[in-house]
Parts: sequence; structure tokens; C-alpha cells
Amino acid sequence: MIRRLMLAAAVAVPLLSFTAVVGAQTAAPAQAGFSASRLQRVDQFIDRKIEAGEISGGVALVARNGRIVHLSARGVADVATRKPMQKDTIFRVASMSKPITAVAVMMLVEEGKLRLDDPVSKFLPSYRDMKVAVALPARQAAGPGAAPAAGTPAAPNFYTVPAERGITVLDLLTHSSGLMSGPNGNSGGQASYQKRHEIGLKWVDNLGTETALEFQPGTRWAYSPFAGLDVAARIVEIASGVSYDEFLRERLFAPLGMRDIFFWPSDAQRARLVTNYTRADGVLTPAADPDRMSGPAYFSGGAGLMSSAESYARFAMMLANGGELNGVRILSPAAVQLMGSSILADTLAGRPAGEGFGLAVRSVTDRAARRTLISNGSFGWAGAYGTHFWVDPAKKLTAILMVQTPAQGRSEEFETAVMQALID
Repeated sequence: MIRRLMLAAAVAVPLLSFTAVVGAQTAAPAQAGFSASRLQRVDQFIDRKIEAGEISGGVALVARNGRIVHLSARGVADVATRKPMQKDTIFRVASMSKPITAVAVMMLVEEGKLRLDDPVSKFLPSYRDMKVAVALPARQAAGPGAAPAAGTPAAPNFYTVPAERGITVLDLLTHSSGLMSGPNGNSGGQASYQKRHEIGLKWVDNLGTETALEFQPGTRWAYSPFAGLDVAARIVEIASGVSYDEFLRERLFAPLGMRDIFFWPSDAQRARLVTNYTRADGVLTPAADPDRMSGPAYFSGGAGLMSSAESYARFAMMLANGGELNGVRILSPAAVQLMGSSILADTLAGRPAGEGFGLAVRSVTDRAARRTLISNGSFGWAGAYGTHFWVDPAKKLTAILMVQTPAQGRSEEFETAVMQALID
């Protein structure tokens, strides 16, 4: 019954009315090289996920040449109240915050206030002389003949060796630093991480002495969900002299007209915030602590932002257009090209075939190896709650999926639904 109601709500919210999205430039699909009938498959994809009970609803946006060609809202924002999903519904974008942090860093690089090869210790002294964790064999760690109690994960057990070099800003943005990117490194940083809502990004200031790196810097790719990009955001604060929140608002969000993106909602904005769900045994259940990655004082560069689809699209369209949107230039074309480049090759440990890694974004290097319709040179990232975006600079195209239930494989289906509609 709930799924039928969500589908009914999806049908009730029509496709993009070009006068409905205030401030957004729009174009008819045919003008942008899309088949209007094939673009309907984007909504059909979302409807299938609603019908399968995977999501409550979603918002999809497709843009080309700086103009929105498709924007639709399907399903409901809250299952219990059956509140319809709206085109301006706000979502927790989680790790889609990371590319925004990379852009903030590159803005300061272009101003000469920092370099990608700068050691983190230049800004945060505790990161000098870091150690690298080397795991002990399980038997040696637990003791001869010993084993942890059933159902209890073994505590990390390791010795340390000196890091062969200091971690750099580039290492943070490419997830090649080893900073809190595995069980050994995570174990040392938990006490500081628990203070994030009290002291904000300063929670990372002393990590260099509190935790060990998971591996030697630059030797592999391993995701740093919070620490790596939070450190990068903290460096933005130090190098710019203002809070990370203020830097983004004044230097990025306001110039691009991103009105509905923030770290913490007002009461009016919270009324437009979608309910975050987990799914188990086919049942959607409201998440217990959906706002743990955000806060009124914690401006997480790794996962803290909330946004509407259209606001995030302005950021993505700026990247697709080589660093400029509607006469406002944020970055040079060279900086955007570097951001989306394969700085780490897919041959590096931890990277899948056909995907290199740039500055906080994956970069498609071989569409055949990746089995994808999106073009080589496309780049983007996703969020833990199911949000996803990518940018195709050659085609000046971007697409954004906003949902609020985690899932594997959904992003690839969305990519296919969009790209099969592109005919020119």
C-alpha cells in the first residue's frame, strides 16, 4: 500500500515546468541534444526503485551547456506522512561534500595561498613525523591459542614504523594519505572525532600525534570518509583566515546562486529536508541519527553539506563549463581539468578497472573497462545516503540523483538512464 501511495505521489509531480524553477536557466531536451521520450526513462528508473521498496522517492536533474533539460520529483519525502517529494526538497549529500572541498582548496591554490604538494604539517604541526601502522598477525596479536569472544571484533593490534614522507594536501584529496582510512588508523582518532560537534573542524588539529597512518603515504588508494577531507577543510580555514562555512558561503555558494546548500538548516529549511532511511528486509526505517555528519558548529568538508538538486547542479554545471557559470568564474579551466584528471591511475592498489582518481572525484579513464555509457574524462562522486553526480566536460553535461537511502549499483543505473537519452 505504501509503495502504491509513493508511486501515486510520483505521478502527481509532473516533469519540469520551465517556469517553475526560479532562477534556473532551462532548455528543451531537443535543444540540448536529448530525446525527450528517452529522458522519461530517468523517471521510470526512480519509479522502479520506489516500487521495489528501495527508496521513498527521489529528485533527478540533467543539465547541459549550463541549462537544465530535465528536473523531476518522484515519490514521497516522508513515508509516514506521505509528504510528496518536491523539486526543491533538500537532501543530505554526505560525501558529495568532498568535491566542494576540493574546489575550495583549488581556489586557494590559484591564489598562491597553498600548494597541492604542501605538507599538512605546514598548517598543522602535529602532522610532523607521523607513524604508519603495521598490523600484527592475528595469532601474535591475540596471544598464542587465544581468540576474541564470539561476536566481538578483535581490537586493532599493530606496531608502528616511521612514515617515509609527510602526508600532503594532494594525498588528502586523493585518499592516498592513509589518514583514518582503516581499522588501525581509525582506532587512534575516535576520541577527537567524538568532539567534532563541540569544537568543529579543530577536531583534526592533533590527529597527527593521536593516530597512525594505515599505510605509507601515496602507496595505495583507501577511502578516508571523514578525516582526510576534514583536514583539507581545516587547511582552507587556516590559509584563508575565515571559517570553512564562511569561505564557502561568500566565495562559492553566493556567487553561483546556490541558495539551498548549507551545513545546518534553519527551521524553514528543515521542513523541506527529506527523511533519511535505512532498508532491511525490504522495509524502510528512519535512520537513527541522520544528522551526525552535520552540525551548527561542525562544517565537515568530508560529509556535512545539505542541498537541493538545483543548488548542487549550479556547482556541477560550473565544473562542466570549465570553472565558470553565468559569467561568474570560480576556477580556471586548467584547475578544473586537473581536478578531473586521473592523478591516481586505476593500476594503483584500491582503484577499480577503468577508474582513476582526481581531486576528491573518481575519473573515468576507460569506459569499456568500466562497462559504462558515460564518457572517458567524466568525473564525479556519490554520497553514503544514495546521492550521486557526475560531470562530462567534453559534452558540458552533468546529472544529479538525490535520494536518501543507501544502495549499491543504483548510481550506474542512473548513469545509463541519462546517457541513453543523449542522442547528439
